[in-house]
Amino acid sequence: MRSGPPWGKGGAARPPWWPEGDAGPWSGAPNWRRHGRRLARRIGCFLGLALLLVVSAIFGVVWLLLSAFGAVNSAPFDTAVAVTALVLGGVAIGVAILVLRRLAAPVGALIEGAHRIEAGDLSARVPVRGPSDLRSLARAMNAISGRLEAEETRRRSVLADIAHELRTPLSIIRGQAEAIADGIYPADAEHMAPIVSATESLEMLVNDLGTLTLAESGALQLHREPVDVAVLVNETLGAFAPEARIAGVALTERLDAALPAIDADPARIRGVLGNLVSNALAQAHPGGSVRVEGGRSDGLVALTVWDDGSGIPADLLPRVFDRFVKGPSSTGSGLGLAIVRDVVEAHGGSVSASSTSATGTAITLRIPAVTHG
Repeated sequence: MRSGPPWGKGGAARPPWWPEGDAGPWSGAPNWRRHGRRLARRIGCFLGLALLLVVSAIFGVVWLLLSAFGAVNSAPFDTAVAVTALVLGGVAIGVAILVLRRLAAPVGALIEGAHRIEAGDLSARVPVRGPSDLRSLARAMNAISGRLEAEETRRRSVLADIAHELRTPLSIIRGQAEAIADGIYPADAEHMAPIVSATESLEMLVNDLGTLTLAESGALQLHREPVDVAVLVNETLGAFAPEARIAGVALTERLDAALPAIDADPARIRGVLGNLVSNALAQAHPGGSVRVEGGRSDGLVALTVWDDGSGIPADLLPRVFDRFVKGPSSTGSGLGLAIVRDVVEAHGGSVSASSTSATGTAITLRIPAVTHG
């Protein structure tokens, strides 16, 4: 997690509520604190000059009045100076009014927009006008309110998806329990099995949501250590061997010789690899195969889980690592690949997918290798 002030030193860091990796209005932009000081200095200089000219105008008025009543001896030069001061003061007042009117509208719009956002209206946008500093501030506010609006829409969508995923197992549990309570079904193992299965589905969903929440908030704890890739792959494939035999699918591996260890949390990465192998087994054709390949890639270790199934639909492939995205034949919650992405990225790695109906699907993880200084 990030530490320090929410906006970092100089206002250039990502706020804690802005998603990691997403470009914000501060990315590559000027330092906002310095921007504010510059704007304040400009306004201060202008107000100071205006005040000086206004004082000069007041002096000119007083001098002319005193001259008119004979209170002072008014030489032509003194009168000219007084008139000049009066004219400059009038010009200063006129310019000040124009500048303040030019500043008042955009500043007022910014204040109104901030109040609307504070009140929960995340659709609020402010016009981009006025001096360059105010235009920059308006663009930043619009970008932030737009991002907040998108995040709120996303949050509501996620809540709707969670409710949908909870509804099916809860309906099964309630239906079976009511039937047993009413004496329609006997309370035997056969009729209790759907309740147990639905309860396990709920438990998996809750665990997956907990992992996603920790990963997206930056609070996912990793107990990193050197992990032998060959041992990791062999243990994972061994755990799925009985399931593969029943499905009639061959499990194979193809690892480069002398692969370096990866710097990873063994439990988290084992869960990631197991998730991918489980998905691949579900997609592979009977009599087909699932293969795990491993190799080096620019200081990283690339692990690819490949199956010879029918592939991921083209419209789903760009969103395959998003939450609750799943194909029509999937029986899972749609959170597995989202968790894979978040856990791998928490390790400083990346994940990608390729898929066609002819060759099947390949999911590739790239995880930092252990470096020896």
